[in-house]
Parts: sequence; C-alpha cells; structure tokens
Amino acid sequence: MSTKKKAARQQDLAGATISEFDGVRYLHLGTEWVQGAMRIRSPKKLELEYIQRMMAWMLWREAGTLGSDAGCAVQLGLGAGAITRFTHQELRWPTTVVEINPTVLAANRLWFHLPPEDDRLTIFEADAGHWVQHGVVPGRVDVLCVDLYDHEAAAPVLDDEAFYAACRDMLAEGGLMTVNLFGRDASFERSAARIAAAFGSDQLWQLAPTKEGNTIVVAGRGVVVPDRDTLNRRADAIEAAFKLPARKWLRLVRPYRPGESAGPPA
Repeated sequence: MSTKKKAARQQDLAGATISEFDGVRYLHLGTEWVQGAMRIRSPKKLELEYIQRMMAWMLWREAGTLGSDAGCAVQLGLGAGAITRFTHQELRWPTTVVEINPTVLAANRLWFHLPPEDDRLTIFEADAGHWVQHGVVPGRVDVLCVDLYDHEAAAPVLDDEAFYAACRDMLAEGGLMTVNLFGRDASFERSAARIAAAFGSDQLWQLAPTKEGNTIVVAGRGVVVPDRDTLNRRADAIEAAFKLPARKWLRLVRPYRPGESAGPPA
C-alpha cells in the first residue's frame, strides 16, 4: 500500500479510547463497543470469553507443540493485545502482529502492556488485507488469529473469499486459523461459507456463540482431527498448563455444516 493510500485510510479510522470498570481496562474505538480488555492486576490473563475461545486451535495441536519456539503465530487486528501477550509471553512463540490503526498501537503501548519488539515479536502498522498478500512467505505460519472489526463492530472489515484464501496460503501444513465472527445468523453464515470455500468444509469447525454473540471459527490446512480420548488428554494438558477452559471448548465445538446457524449462546 502506498504512503498516500495508507494516510487516506488512516484518516477514516476511529481513535482508540479507554474505559475501566471493576478492575478491567477496556479498549474502544470511539463507541461503547468493546474491542478488547485486560484485567489490570493480571495482564496475561485472557479476560474476554471470546478471546479465550480463539485459543481453541490448541486442541488441534499435539501437547508437545505448545512449548517455547514450537510454532509461529500471526495476529491480524491487535485489539487490546491479549492474544499477542499470550503467544509471545505464555507460549513464547515468535509472533507477528498486523494493525492498521496507529491509535490502537499507541493505546496498547501505553495502557495494555504490549511487549516491546524483540527477536520474537514483530509489529506492522499495515493494512491486513495487503499484508497477507505481500508481507509473509507462504506456508510458514502455524497459527493465525483474525479479529478485524471497525468501530461499528457490524461485520468483519476483511471478509471475502480471496482474503481467506490468502490466509490459508500463509499457513504451514497442519496450520490453523481462528476467526472471530460477530453478528446475526445471516452474517455468520455468509462469512463461514467464504471461509469454507477457501479452506474446504471438512477443514472448518465452529464453537457455539458466546452470550455476547461472538462465534469462533477454526479453519485448518490439512489438519487431521484425533480421536476423542486424545482430545480429552490435550484439553487436560491445556487446562493444567495455561488455565484455559479447554474441556468446555470440546463441549462447544462441532464441524461446520453449511446452512446451519451459529446456534444458541453457550
């Protein structure tokens, strides 16, 4: 993206604002919609339930591949930095972040404990749609987390088949993408169908929506789902190591079925 186009796009972006309530700091983009959150006394904790569920990709990887430097993570859309703090500080994976809004980056550095860039953290102030096409060597990413909403939070900012196909190309064989889809059933089905077209319906799974309406979709590139006993063991290991509700994820996840709604909140 040219400097001129980038500057024009940034002029249309809402400025980041902050609120605090009951020990939690929230990120907004000029509206009441929550774009991210951090518990002030426990900044490494994944505070929001939908952010926790975006970690459900861990169930599809062997427990031994969740250790230090065992994978490469990319996050499109920084939010309040919760996923970045987790992959960089808890998993200790090389992590790349792409965020177009400079005020979101500034707020994260000032208020949300965004780690400084180092040999395991790279931050790009860039348009995610352009970056996935030109900013990464294909086939190198193990985990891709996509959470791209503007200040109105009505639908994903990037949500076409070409974008999701580029996301798939980024992934290594066995790699996984999680996407936050927020909205009505019609909006969910439209987005999920585009992801399925890029990844294949047999490589798509969905969790039941949160009470706030966030539905997390997990898409894989050549992923083989293990048997239930193996998944249970992995869930136990995730809960023990990272204090995340992985057994609950197993109860909430199911294969994607075209034409079905996201389902009731859980």
